[in-house]
Amino acid sequence: MNALALVLALAQAAAPVPAPQAPPTPKPAPSGPFVALEVTQGRAALGTIVIALNREKAPVSVDNFLQYVRAGHYDGTVFHRVMPNFMIQGGGYTPELVEKPTRPPIKNESRNGLRNSRGTVAMARTNDPNSATSQFFINVRDNHSLDFGIRGAGYAVFGEVVEGLEVADRISLTPTTVRGPHENAPQVSVVIRRARELKSWSPRAAPEAAKPPGDTTKP
Repeated sequence: MNALALVLALAQAAAPVPAPQAPPTPKPAPSGPFVALEVTQGRAALGTIVIALNREKAPVSVDNFLQYVRAGHYDGTVFHRVMPNFMIQGGGYTPELVEKPTRPPIKNESRNGLRNSRGTVAMARTNDPNSATSQFFINVRDNHSLDFGIRGAGYAVFGEVVEGLEVADRISLTPTTVRGPHENAPQVSVVIRRARELKSWSPRAAPEAAKPPGDTTKP
């Protein structure tokens, strides 16, 4: 072994072994309350979107949302604005795009530290930061430009989709048209057939992997 190779070998041997990294801290399971949105399009059932609401971080928005759910306000409303790689918005209009009456607007809670990340649910509003009523949107990608302080007052996140995010993805890709003042309106209405508060929710167990043909191994 020449001198240079010997020096390199000694340096490698003397190099400290990196300490093993601790596994990331698991995200705590959401505690709810939980709301399920049963969604249809035409005669087809698209599936159910389950939302975990974060009352700790967004108490005003959560209580507002639950009041609309319990009153049946969302039943029969549509996702009237859907945009691929952005979000889907609903909770305010009938399939004929007639706006439903609402209660007074609520305070904007966008300073609560919750980000507009993929799968989160936020209150929709006008240019007035404190104008949100019944309408909400589901982020189908990270939309952090909607957070407080980046482009102004921000949009208040108050929950996250814990089941059925693939349903929201499909809705975002539905063909759209212009209907009166509404751009990005689905050509075939995407309807929240029913919105209901759940007594409890738990994640579905992962499906068991299928065995290859002829495999007689016991589980």
